[in-house]
Amino acid sequence: MKFDDILLKLGEFGPYQKRLYFLLCIPAISVGCYMLNLVIILETPNHRCKIPGYDNDTYEIQSSYHQSLINQTIPFDLKDKKQPYDKCHLYQHSNLTNAVERIKCNEWVYDRSIVLETFTTKENLVCDDAAWTSHIKLIFYIGVLVGDIGFGMLADIIGRRKTLMASVLLWNVSGFAVCWAPEYISFIILEFIVGAAQHGAFMVCNVMSLELVGPNKRVLCGTLIHGFFTIGLLYQSGAAYFIKHWKWIDLAIAVPLVFYIAYYWLVPESPRWLMSKGRYEEAEEIIQKAGKVNKVKLPEKIINPSAIEREETEMKLWHLFSTKEMFGRTSILLYNWIAVALMYFGVTMHARNIGGNFYLNFFLNAIVEFPALLFVILTMDRIGRTRLHCLCMVFGGMAAMCTIFTIIFGGDDFTWLTTTLSLLGKVGAAASFSVIFVMTLELYPTVLRNAALGGGSCVGRVGSMLAPYVASSGALIDGDFSTALPLVIFGVISTSAGLLVLLLPESQHRKLPESITDGIKFKEAQGIDSRQPSNDNEHKSLLVMSKLTDEE
Repeated sequence: MKFDDILLKLGEFGPYQKRLYFLLCIPAISVGCYMLNLVIILETPNHRCKIPGYDNDTYEIQSSYHQSLINQTIPFDLKDKKQPYDKCHLYQHSNLTNAVERIKCNEWVYDRSIVLETFTTKENLVCDDAAWTSHIKLIFYIGVLVGDIGFGMLADIIGRRKTLMASVLLWNVSGFAVCWAPEYISFIILEFIVGAAQHGAFMVCNVMSLELVGPNKRVLCGTLIHGFFTIGLLYQSGAAYFIKHWKWIDLAIAVPLVFYIAYYWLVPESPRWLMSKGRYEEAEEIIQKAGKVNKVKLPEKIINPSAIEREETEMKLWHLFSTKEMFGRTSILLYNWIAVALMYFGVTMHARNIGGNFYLNFFLNAIVEFPALLFVILTMDRIGRTRLHCLCMVFGGMAAMCTIFTIIFGGDDFTWLTTTLSLLGKVGAAASFSVIFVMTLELYPTVLRNAALGGGSCVGRVGSMLAPYVASSGALIDGDFSTALPLVIFGVISTSAGLLVLLLPESQHRKLPESITDGIKFKEAQGIDSRQPSNDNEHKSLLVMSKLTDEE
C-alpha cells in the first residue's frame, strides 16, 4: 500500500484537495513579492552632490540662480549623457591660488520624480558605497538557500505543518521589523531572515500541495502554483508604482503575511508524511475527513499498516559524479541551473539601467512569465526536452546580446527596442526554468533523482547570488557599452548553456531509468515506455511524483 493507492479511492483532486491547494498557493503571491522586492527598494535614482551651505537644494533646478550655483560647484560628467553632473564630486575653489580641486562629497540630493525614497537614498548607498546594494541582494539570496536547506530538513523531521507555521511566524516578525530597520546592518540581517523564512514557507507549500493530489493531477498543480508567484510580482510592481516609498512598500507586502497565521487552524498535517512516520491513526482521521468532504464512502479503516511498502534508501549527492557519464551529465545540468537563475533574476535587476519607465519595465518583466509558461505547456511533449530547453536558452541569450546594437547604434530613440529584447531574454529564462525541472527528473535514475534535483536547485542559487553583481557590472566601464555589458554577459552564458544541453540524451517518451546502469546507458536505443501510448498524462504524472520526492 502507498498513499497514491488511497488517493485513487479518495479522489485525486476532489473538493477537499482543491480547497487546501488554493490555500497553499496563496503564500506564493507573497513569495513573488519578496523574491524581487530588493530590486525596487534598493533602486538608485539619479543623484548629485548637495551644494554646501545651500539648505534648500533639490535635484530639480528651480531657478537660473540655482543652475548657476550648480555649474560653479559640481563638475560636468561628459561621459554620462543621462545625467550631466558628476554624482560623487564637488569643486573646491581656493581664494589664494585660484586653483580648483575636485573632492568627494558626503551629502547628496536625489531625483524624487520617480520614487520618493528608497533604502539606498535613506542610507546614501551611492558612490563608494554603491556596491552595498549588490551585497545586500547577495545576502538575501544566501538566506533563501539557507531556508531551502534548513526548512527542508526540518519539514522531514517535525512535519510539514509545524515547519510551515515556524517559517510563517519568522516571516511575519522579520517582514514587519525590516520596515523600520534603523540602519543597513540591521536591514541586512533582517533581509537574510526574510529570505530564509519566505522561501522555506514556499517550499513547504509546494510539497504539501503536491502531496495532496493524485498522480494524474500533479502536473497541473505543480504548474499553477508558479502562476501565483507571478501574480505576486504584479502586485509588487503596482504597490511600488503607487506608494513610491520603500518603508510603506515593504509594509504593503508584509500586511498579508498576518493571514497565513490562520493556517494553523486551516491546514492539517500531510497524511502522506504521517504515514511515512508510522502515525497511522492521525493520517486515518484526516483521510476520513477528506472522504466526507469529497462525498466518497471509504472503508472504516483504509490504512493497513502491515501493507505499507518501504521505500529503498536513496543515494547521496556525490553519486551524481560517480561515473564518467554521470559526471558529464551533471556538470552540464548544474551549469544550466546557474545560467537559468542568473538570466531570470539578472535581466529583471538590470531593467532599471536600460531606460524608460522603471515601474513599467518591472511590470513587463513580470507579466511575460505567463506566455512563457503557456509556451512550455504546449510544446514540451511536441519537440522534446533538450531541444525545447536549448531553443529557450539560445533564444533568450541571443535576444539579450542583440541589445548591444540597439544601445550603441540606436541610442535613446531605440530604448523601446532594447526593452523588448530584454523582455524576450526574460521569456527565454522563465520558460527554461520550467523545462530544466523536468529534464533533471527524467535524466537520473530513481536512486539519484532526489539528489539531482535538490543539488540543481541549490547550485542554481549561485546564479541568483551573482545576478546583482553582473547587473551592476556596467558601472565598471564608461560609454554606451556600459548599459549593454550586463545583457551581453547574460546572453553569452545563456546561449552557451543552451548549446551544451544538446549533448544530453533526449528523455521524451523514454522509460525512466531505475538504476545507475540504466542512467549510464540512457543514450543507447531504448524502447518507449509501455505506459506512454495509453495515457500520456500518466507519464507526466510519474515525472511529477519524482518531483514531489525531490522537493521534500
